[in-house]
Amino acid sequence: MIRTSLRFTTLCAGLLLSASALALSLGDLTQKDATGGLKDALTQGAQLAVKQLSTPGGFSNNPDVRIELPGNLGKAAKAMKMFGKGEQVEALETSMNKAAEAAVPQAQAILVDAVKNMSVTDAKGILSGGDDSATQYLNKSSREQIRAKFLPIVKQATDKVGLAQQYNNFAGQAVALGVVDAKSASIENYVTEKALDGLFEMIGKQEQSIRQNPAEAATSLAKKVFGAL
Repeated sequence: MIRTSLRFTTLCAGLLLSASALALSLGDLTQKDATGGLKDALTQGAQLAVKQLSTPGGFSNNPDVRIELPGNLGKAAKAMKMFGKGEQVEALETSMNKAAEAAVPQAQAILVDAVKNMSVTDAKGILSGGDDSATQYLNKSSREQIRAKFLPIVKQATDKVGLAQQYNNFAGQAVALGVVDAKSASIENYVTEKALDGLFEMIGKQEQSIRQNPAEAATSLAKKVFGAL
């Protein structure tokens, strides 16, 4: 029994030593591998987020990113729904979410370029940063460009809806009274900002998923890098 116990203990110790030897840390990776793996994972996350949001119902069926009327307009809308007068509200909110879905594909090329242009210094900061540091990098480096692409598409989509003018008139008065933020004064600006928020929200979820489970990364290099974090 003693010999069996000793053999078992020795086997366990050997397995632990083997696992320790196989485990990688970021310090074991070259800068090229670390940066390349991060870029692979970021590209994957951005593309998946765009794909999810650009499908029919990508915004409206996802409570985390669904676009509703802002501030006190939203409160009024909920009251209208309770009293059976929510058809106009539903039509407006549906059009806002569809406009966001139509605009989102424009983000993919910009996001991929932002990943390609990432420096080694950027990569180091992201890999040593928090759970959303990659998402914050993309937000900072590409949000303005994406906004410029989104805005005309959103405007075109919302102009087709007769309620858009009604929204703008109502929201303009609300801004003057200080009950709605100035960014929400026009439907196209409001939807564009909410579409951007939703996009980076979903990219953030992809980042957290890969950080928590590196096996979900699409490439072996990305698996290696995030497995070392």
